[in-house]
Amino acid sequence: MCSHQPPCPSADRPDRDAAHVVAFHPEQGWNLLCNGAIVFDDTGELLPDGSVITPHRLTAAA
Repeated sequence: MCSHQPPCPSADRPDRDAAHVVAFHPEQGWNLLCNGAIVFDDTGELLPDGSVITPHRLTAAA
């Protein structure tokens, strides 16, 4: 799917977020990466196989 050189990491790798953005929709809060993953503004992700990665926001110390 990726034609970049070097190729972007596949969606099943831990560094999948390093893939290039191919569709940018800030008004809807998501980006499509060239490896097929959808990354949401809340840091959640939807992978091409339907797997969900829950948001991984940092929490502020009290």
